[in-house]
Amino acid sequence: MSAALPTSSREWHLVARPHGWPKAEDFALREAAVAAPAEGRILVRNKYFSVDPYMRGRMNDVKSYTPPFKLDHPMDGGAVGEVIASNAEGFAVGDHVLHGLGWREIADLPAKHAVKVDPDIAPLSAYLGVLGMPGLTAYAGLFEVASFKEGDAVFVSGAAGAVGSQVGQMAKLKGASRVIGSAGSDEKVKLLTEEYGFDAAFNYKNGPVRDQLKAAAPDGIDVYFDNVGGEHLEAAISSLNVHGRATICGMIAQYNATEPTPGPNNMAMIIGKRLRLQGVLVSDHSDLQQQFVQEVAGWLASGELKFQETKVEGIENGYDAFVGLLRGENTGKMIVSLV
Repeated sequence: MSAALPTSSREWHLVARPHGWPKAEDFALREAAVAAPAEGRILVRNKYFSVDPYMRGRMNDVKSYTPPFKLDHPMDGGAVGEVIASNAEGFAVGDHVLHGLGWREIADLPAKHAVKVDPDIAPLSAYLGVLGMPGLTAYAGLFEVASFKEGDAVFVSGAAGAVGSQVGQMAKLKGASRVIGSAGSDEKVKLLTEEYGFDAAFNYKNGPVRDQLKAAAPDGIDVYFDNVGGEHLEAAISSLNVHGRATICGMIAQYNATEPTPGPNNMAMIIGKRLRLQGVLVSDHSDLQQQFVQEVAGWLASGELKFQETKVEGIENGYDAFVGLLRGENTGKMIVSLV
């Protein structure tokens, strides 16, 4: 056991279910008591926690692939931190771990729910992004779900985000004939082509997505990685070649909608083109974890794969970081730093 454990920790609670865009009054930062860990448990001082688009869905009281957040309870999500007390075999004070109890300063959890991570392979925060859930989502969604093969032309929406930026680069590294990305600002478009090596990119706010995509991919696309939905999905269906594949990862364009949003009006094209549209959940692909970390760590070490993070400092700014993410204010992975 470590000496002089903290006696309290701050944690974010959901106190009301948001209708449309989340508001500050839907959340509360509260104090919680901290005690020494029970048998089989560890106490972790979080250094970074993740805010992710999927968390918006968990704020609604609806049946989904993951249970909704409970009201007046701490929210959870990916976090990395340092063990400050251990009552479990195999974990020592000073170990760094990845776990699922973010949105708080101190986490008390069963040791079996923590995974040791090595701060020498990559910065700790990278285990929440490029080497974490978003990275594995990109890897599994591109290679397994979309059945990517060398020579494919790939279009990625939300391409400057944590998942999209990795999808485009991985496709290039594996021999894509052309990689096109869309993003919401001219700065992000520049980042895609100059930093991440996309062949073409466009700002979806500058004109109809369908027209901009057709100009960027005159020969059509073979794979679409969808983080946005809506108009982007309709444009991609239009540009997909025969036997094209789409991985449906996210639909951030409609997460805060209070009314049903119209779907693509060209769905009949799916038949003639024999398209395959398939959803991806990262939890289905844990069998790829080892292969993913090995391959991506190699790309990071060689400098072939680049990543960016947007860090928001301080637990008190957790809500602002989350809403900023939904507004697209991040470049790469949005992370709350507690160090």
